[in-house]
Amino acid sequence: MKKNNQKMLFVFVFFLSLNLFSQADRMEFVYGDKLPDAPLLSSRGDHQVGVMTMNLVHSNQIDILKSSEDNDVFYDRPLTVEVWYPAKLKESEVAWEVYDEVMGNLNDPKRPLIPFKFYGRAKRNAKPLESDKPYPLIIVSHGYTGSRLLFTYLTENMASKGYVVVSIDHTDSTFRDASPFNSTLLNRSLDDLFVLNEMERLSKDSDSFLFELLDANNTGLVGYSMGGYGALNVGGAGYSPQAAQFFKGISKGRTDLEQRMIGNPVFEASFDTRIKAIVAMAPWGMANGVWDQKGLEGLKIPTFFVAGSKDDISGYENGIKAIYDGAVNAERYMLTYVNARHNIAPNPPPVEALQEGLHIDEYLRYADSVWDQRRINNINQHFITAFLGAKLKSQSDYLNYLDAEQFSDDEPWHGFLPRTSIGLELYYKKGN
Repeated sequence: MKKNNQKMLFVFVFFLSLNLFSQADRMEFVYGDKLPDAPLLSSRGDHQVGVMTMNLVHSNQIDILKSSEDNDVFYDRPLTVEVWYPAKLKESEVAWEVYDEVMGNLNDPKRPLIPFKFYGRAKRNAKPLESDKPYPLIIVSHGYTGSRLLFTYLTENMASKGYVVVSIDHTDSTFRDASPFNSTLLNRSLDDLFVLNEMERLSKDSDSFLFELLDANNTGLVGYSMGGYGALNVGGAGYSPQAAQFFKGISKGRTDLEQRMIGNPVFEASFDTRIKAIVAMAPWGMANGVWDQKGLEGLKIPTFFVAGSKDDISGYENGIKAIYDGAVNAERYMLTYVNARHNIAPNPPPVEALQEGLHIDEYLRYADSVWDQRRINNINQHFITAFLGAKLKSQSDYLNYLDAEQFSDDEPWHGFLPRTSIGLELYYKKGN
């Protein structure tokens, strides 16, 4: 009898532990999940999300790392992209994905590449959810260095709200293939435009899973740091003569960047009416002379800027805010995280970045020393949902969430819970 009781107790404890582990799995925080104080529009949308990796090739491009003033070297430029989209899942299927990422930088002995994994709420290679009309397209561009997987909190969230979201691994600019900076300076805007063209082509290809799934004529660009640098240029902000001279100096006399300057016929021919909105998060360059007033006047696409008031990479007063002030021909917003630095866009730090003995930058690549990164993620989800919903989906009611007092401490912002809209500033200018 005693033996039977012990056996029954063991079985009970065993199943109890299984249940607890199961609960722990269900309760695990996944990048992009809502915190209790998250603003309203940070909630996931109505759709399940699929995810797929695609390998694109931009043929016959200048290899700026091998070319010189008197020698043009061309190559087929590879670009890996991750695509998130509304998906149709079977009842038995769970939207759950394990992403493979790395910390560190290639060829940096102080920061060797360290693989790690993290979870997302998407189903790999799921069947797309058909719709009466194609979904708007969002193209996402990371910083230097970065990764197409750096913003899954946002990419999954926007896909769940009825967008096709394409995030680029910019060759020569990722953690895995970090290369000299001139490749990033030249190729950012070119990569964005190529991926846009490829998405439109594939949306018309009956053999592609993207066939009739997306509307390339209704595109938003989201760029962080160097991604913001490229997105603003694609949107019409031409680089300055100073930027072109700097590029020439680090590129063996090459003048290729001049083709992205205001007034250059090649640049002006590239203005793309398919792009209806830009989100520029901590865009780099103004404090380094990349733009002047003439160049900024070329930006005419509605733009939502996101900044930290203590940004020590892109600069704030002489950087992001100066771009915002100078882009006089664009309708524009600027959300400022008071006392935040540069990292107002990435996923939170992975567990692996918390280990003792690692270079501090493995943590600071993802984290802010004042703000909780998960809270930043939720606030970004909220405002980007409102801005892109208004501009790409004509959801005019979303403009209410963008109509706020400049200083959040003065009056609670629409969509925020009581006592939670603090430490933020929101600026707006209509544009000429």
